[in-house]
Amino acid sequence: MIVIVVVLAAVWVIASWLSAQGGQASKPVFWVILATGAILLAGMLAGSIAYLTLTVKAVNLNRRQSNFIDSVTHELKSPIASLKLYLQTLTRRSVGEEQQKDFHRFMLEDVERLDALINHLLDAARIERGTEPSESERVRLDQLLIQCSSAACLQYRVPQDTITVDSPPITLRSQPVQLEILFRNLIDNAVKYGGTPSRVAVTVRVTGDQQVVVSIIDNGNGIPANQKRKVFGRFVRLGNELERSQPGTGLGLHLVRNVTKTVGGTVRILDRTDQPGTEFQVTLGGLVASPETSSP
Repeated sequence: MIVIVVVLAAVWVIASWLSAQGGQASKPVFWVILATGAILLAGMLAGSIAYLTLTVKAVNLNRRQSNFIDSVTHELKSPIASLKLYLQTLTRRSVGEEQQKDFHRFMLEDVERLDALINHLLDAARIERGTEPSESERVRLDQLLIQCSSAACLQYRVPQDTITVDSPPITLRSQPVQLEILFRNLIDNAVKYGGTPSRVAVTVRVTGDQQVVVSIIDNGNGIPANQKRKVFGRFVRLGNELERSQPGTGLGLHLVRNVTKTVGGTVRILDRTDQPGTEFQVTLGGLVASPETSSP
């Protein structure tokens, strides 16, 4: 842009000099210089707009990264402070057997919370580096979904019937680690941002072209139409950072998008105009033909 400005200034000076001369022979040259100057000016404006757009994106990314660091710091410090308090209490004074059992249960929950956060960050790092194993194996999708659902219910201490899984016995040839990351994050988000109480429905069907479609539906507030593409970005979390009641890092849906691409599938957010909530629909290939799998 600096070069364009210098050249544009030189063109302006030459054009002004030729205009001052007023000779007929200089008119064609004058029009050529005028056209060149107009092109350079348009290029400078386009460069300014592009620079401004990139600057705004960089500012937003820095803000999201700052929010991410704040969230991770809070998620790390809270269970550590809780563990420290329980251990100090057990060390400095004697407590009853029932209270000890409660303390041990609370400490185990804090450790599981830390473990989930660390696994989440490690998953994000591995996906970004592209170091996940690429070997495909036979995976029972229905069993995997049930496992992810049970883990989410235990993590958020909600009844097991909070999540219903409706899936026939389906076997895929895919990467089990990637699929586990994909559906663990989607089901985790559905429970976390669902209504009060949360209700999550996981349904699986096989299309006529032998594609497996998995739908995860919650009863939360939904995602605004203008935010449906943005939520898959890194460190993106909807709403005001100071008003959020749910912990998070803004990496879950970013992992979902990247993992879905890695396993050769697609993910999209469907409109639910008739009732509240959000529906994520994941389409996967790799269906292994078996007597249990049939087209609807």
